[in-house]
Amino acid sequence: MAQDTTVPKLNFEYWLDKAIEWGQATTLESQKDVCLHLPQLQEFLHQLYETIKHLQGSTAAVQQFPLIGQLLGRLCWNPFVIGYDESQRTLMWCLCCLYSSEPQNAVELKANSWIRETFTESLLCHLVSSSKWESNEAETSTFISALGYTSADYYCHLVKNMVVSLVTELRENQSNGLNIQESISASRVNAMSIFCVPLITLPDLTPLLETLLLYHGSSSKEILSSEFLEAVNEAFLKKKISLPEPAVFSLWLRHLPSLEKATLHLLDQLFSIQLNSLEEVACVIKDSLLPQAASHPAIFRIVNEIFKNALMETDGTSEVMTIIQVFTQLFLQAHQNENKQHRFPLKAYFPNHHQPLVRGLARRPFELPTTSWSQHLKHISDMLKALVEDTNVSSLIDLFEIWFLVACFGEWLDIAAEQLLKAAIEPDAVLWLLAFYYCPKNENQQRTQTMVEAQAVYSHLMMLFSCADLSLKDLEAAVHKLTGVEQCCNQHLTTHLLTNFLLFSTGGHKIAQECIYHVTEVTDTSKEIYNLLIRTAYRFNHSGEENQRTVKLLNALLQKLPLKV
Repeated sequence: MAQDTTVPKLNFEYWLDKAIEWGQATTLESQKDVCLHLPQLQEFLHQLYETIKHLQGSTAAVQQFPLIGQLLGRLCWNPFVIGYDESQRTLMWCLCCLYSSEPQNAVELKANSWIRETFTESLLCHLVSSSKWESNEAETSTFISALGYTSADYYCHLVKNMVVSLVTELRENQSNGLNIQESISASRVNAMSIFCVPLITLPDLTPLLETLLLYHGSSSKEILSSEFLEAVNEAFLKKKISLPEPAVFSLWLRHLPSLEKATLHLLDQLFSIQLNSLEEVACVIKDSLLPQAASHPAIFRIVNEIFKNALMETDGTSEVMTIIQVFTQLFLQAHQNENKQHRFPLKAYFPNHHQPLVRGLARRPFELPTTSWSQHLKHISDMLKALVEDTNVSSLIDLFEIWFLVACFGEWLDIAAEQLLKAAIEPDAVLWLLAFYYCPKNENQQRTQTMVEAQAVYSHLMMLFSCADLSLKDLEAAVHKLTGVEQCCNQHLTTHLLTNFLLFSTGGHKIAQECIYHVTEVTDTSKEIYNLLIRTAYRFNHSGEENQRTVKLLNALLQKLPLKV
């Protein structure tokens, strides 16, 4: 098996040299070096384990790696190595591979004796009791039982006493305020944070993590080590630790890379799951704590910028847009729940935008009676049109920023399409609002042409809105608009109007499934329609919509349409 090893001899010697150099990590320099090398060490230990677990017992392992005992022994006695739960686990696995329950020769007898003598009860108890072993790990369980050891909690008292002492020191220093003589040096606080890196996942350490994250000394520079901040963020994102919200928010405020990583982690989570409902999306987003943290304007603007880039990189897909819209709704909810005395004004979140438009978009639909929705939409449309047609808005960047602001509050756009069909309103202003959303640029009169197409489709659908009996043939003209248009923005707007017609018209329910299936067969709009349906279902669930027939239709469509998405 020697020729198949994935652990080069040179690499083994490198880590043995490191283990000798570190000793028991008694100096600050050695502690820092251990912390910096932990991820690479963990990767090496995993490779080592994958190699020796395929060898036939300790005899073959010692033949291939004669110094394996020295390496594992030194690592197990380094508190900064075994404090890191991933290293604990892999070290224990390696020990399991070297221990023989039925020794066959002198080498295996000596290996067993070496494990018993070298790894004393105190060390094994520390390794076992401070790790998260699953009960079904039979190999590990057999190994521990054979050695006659059980889990002990003696180390907990030591860790708890140490944590209480450090937390008290930090809090008393914080309360001293400007008493410089009593203050802790920045280097000491930095050293505390480095000390925590390999121990972050120990539950007993949580009070110290929280206190450090909330600690602010007199220095204008960051006093906590970047390794500490990154490690805490990583453990939090992987749900290895639980922290109170203020500590998490402080982490993201003082370490931009952690905030960026948390936002990208959220997007990865949402992209990796089948979006069956926006309730599920909202739950994942709220669980990330990002909407709550975004109550601080600095965090909101950074997260919003990342979302904006994600939207551009995906060419404005409906999935990303839906995620951004749900996030914005949850942010508004968290913002409104803030204590009025501590609440930031909306201008702090959207400093470069027309504030009356921001306030209009930020009004939640449930804050207004439904009879006022159409007037509110007209007000938004009029303000937006005045801004867009202003000669000062000359660059595409300015136009995109205005469009993105409107898109974030997409709940009003969905209501606009619904109101066109359900309410007795003058359609021009609301159609213009939708035309701008789907066709923000007006090069070569694109938006003007989109308006003409939208008015034609709207007029056709309104003629059929009250018909009790409809067939797919009756909607041929609208469906033809979907397949025959040259501009995709016209197709998107027509899709939106047609889907709403099927949901809310008298006869649309009967042919909704047939029509949607037909449309998704002849056009590439299945994801767009699906996202529109889950947004509508989400809005109904949160608004107390009493139209049970439409709710029933939505549920039926959502059960079958994912098969085609």
